[in-house]
Amino acid sequence: MQLEPEPQPESQEEGEINMETLLEEHLDQQEAYLGKRGDVRMGEVIEVSADGALVDIGLKREGFVPAEDLRQLERAGMGEVKAGDRVPVVILGMPEEGYVEASIFRARLEEDWLKAEEMLKSGEIYETEVSGYNRGGLTVQFGRIRGFVPLSHIVGVRRGLKETERRERLLDMVGKPIGLRVLEVDRQRRRLIFSQRQAYRAWQRRRRRRLLEELEVGQRRSGVVSSITDFGVFVDLGGVDGLVHVSELAWHHVENPREVFKVGDPVDVVVLEVDRARERVGLSIKQTLEDPWEHVEARYPLNSLVKGTVTRVTEIGAFVELEPGIEGLLHVSELIGAPNVAPKDVLKPGERPLLKVLRVDRSRRRIGLSARRVRREEWEDWAAQHPEQPQPSEAKAAAPAVEEAEPAVEVAEDVDLLPEEEDISPVGMEGEGDADAEADQA
Repeated sequence: MQLEPEPQPESQEEGEINMETLLEEHLDQQEAYLGKRGDVRMGEVIEVSADGALVDIGLKREGFVPAEDLRQLERAGMGEVKAGDRVPVVILGMPEEGYVEASIFRARLEEDWLKAEEMLKSGEIYETEVSGYNRGGLTVQFGRIRGFVPLSHIVGVRRGLKETERRERLLDMVGKPIGLRVLEVDRQRRRLIFSQRQAYRAWQRRRRRRLLEELEVGQRRSGVVSSITDFGVFVDLGGVDGLVHVSELAWHHVENPREVFKVGDPVDVVVLEVDRARERVGLSIKQTLEDPWEHVEARYPLNSLVKGTVTRVTEIGAFVELEPGIEGLLHVSELIGAPNVAPKDVLKPGERPLLKVLRVDRSRRRIGLSARRVRREEWEDWAAQHPEQPQPSEAKAAAPAVEEAEPAVEVAEDVDLLPEEEDISPVGMEGEGDADAEADQA
């Protein structure tokens, strides 16, 4: 029969190590069960009496907060405590019998550290404003604690930047909102470290959803131009980019948005459309500006002389810009030499002829103009009062011919020939019935 070997006794060194380990584990379990001095824990107020408050702090024994501690809370403006409240407490003493000595007032002072520890565990995003900066990064306030965001955890601040550029970037962030995640909490060393990089995408999604819920058609908002395309301008409203179509950039025609705006420009906009499902927003800059057609009759009375810039020349005539947003039609029948001339033979885009206002229709945003009804003496008086040198082509279009001057005078003076009840076109001549339709097509 074979005997099993007897177990060898542990060496003295191994025995000491095992006893030491067991003792540490026992103390850790005891601390978790009973707590230890200096711990900050969340508890629920069971009862409030004249002597103080009894608080369930999740240990073997309840905590007791003396009345003086509660009075300190009230004097510091931290509010009153009542039964059922969830409050932080700090353990002050662990007597062998009775309640655990605790303080809510001192815990309130440490409450921000407790919140930071909870956010570190949960990964919750903290939103705040940048309060300052230094060579190493950004500073933020977390309640009564000052937190820090290192350069390596700031979005948009890459390595290798020159010191002056880095300082400008950091300074530009001061006072602006920022989303952060807690990276490190060390109460003993009073260190609270945040990361913007770890929170950036989730924070942007949160801001976008929140802003989309807030936006309503007709609202006026402020934003910053984020990008420019041929068809319009994108404006950052603070988390959501909205499109201002080229037709909504201004009351006048904008050919190239890049000539009017640049990235980073602050702008005011009006919300035209909100598509929450597709996360698209339509905006208008034009509607934040005064409509140039308001009071247009006062600026361009009938039979007054105006100079404008030819913008387009078509078969029906020339479109002339009198001011940004105000464009009139010089119909082919109102050219000098009509009906024997074609618009393209006497006018080109960019020219500035002298014209007479025939009709103003603010409701339809139309102004009828005439070149042939400008009398020679009117043209000469204008030239004397405005001693600018006209281009030869401008003189050709603006200066009335001698043989056409007389009938033009008769028509211009006899305003009754343009009765108000008739639906006349801007030109007031033969073929006027089709002029508006032609202008619309043009």
